[in-house]
Amino acid sequence: MATNISEQPAKASGTYRIGGDVTVNRLGYGAMQITGPGVWGDPKEPAEAVRVLRRAVELGVTFIDTADSYGPFVSELLIREALHPYADDLVIATKAGLTRSGPGDWRPVGRPEYLRQQCELSLRHLGLDSIPLYQLHRIDPKVPLADQLGELALLQQEGKIRHIGLSEVSVAQIEQARAITTIASVQNLYNLANRSAEDVLEYCERNDLAFIPWFPIATGELARPGGPLDAISTAHGASPAQLALAWLLRRSPVMLPIPGTSSVAHLEENVGAADVRLTDDEFESLAKAS
Repeated sequence: MATNISEQPAKASGTYRIGGDVTVNRLGYGAMQITGPGVWGDPKEPAEAVRVLRRAVELGVTFIDTADSYGPFVSELLIREALHPYADDLVIATKAGLTRSGPGDWRPVGRPEYLRQQCELSLRHLGLDSIPLYQLHRIDPKVPLADQLGELALLQQEGKIRHIGLSEVSVAQIEQARAITTIASVQNLYNLANRSAEDVLEYCERNDLAFIPWFPIATGELARPGGPLDAISTAHGASPAQLALAWLLRRSPVMLPIPGTSSVAHLEENVGAADVRLTDDEFESLAKAS
């Protein structure tokens, strides 16, 4: 039986084709928060993490973003436990290039042999034959970029990954990367209250690269009582978080927000943002306010 948009609200966010051939609903889910404190170790309630992942798919989410360093590997293993065998339209993106030595500690390592090892482990942990989108989590300044991306290109040629993405990069770094291999996506910090990556977003728009904003829900002072989000929240019967996501979805057709949460209730609220339609004036007033 067909499922309508009201039952799967993420469908209302529209679709985007990563790399021109991997179609996802634009409002996705970021799987960092289903790990323990400091993105380290197991979550306090693994069963709830499994429920969140399954509910995301029920709500129409077809794009889940994770990384080998989330846990490490805890997030990937929970995704497999919750969702394997995967639905045909479910796209799982993961990353490599940041190592962990403890809670809250992140260090870039881009040696080719390390990236290959991590890709093989992610394939095993996720239960995949090929990773649809494999992202270099950070560029390692101690390793030539050509060596880092060259190894990912080899893995791509071997069929172990389909598309290559970057994370936390400048426009100049994207151009350097594209001179080495084909890049399908960029994941940078970006939200309504922090648009320091605006030039990167505009570059992605011009070149039809997916732009995946991490930490997409931050609203800061905009959500204060009487603030710009307050009146619009009342008008739409929507939360500030939903408005922040709705603003991102409207901002660009290449935008793929990935709000993360460890709560089913918050997940349902976040995905509900796909149904929020801002007027031209509301969109502009929020853009100017931040």
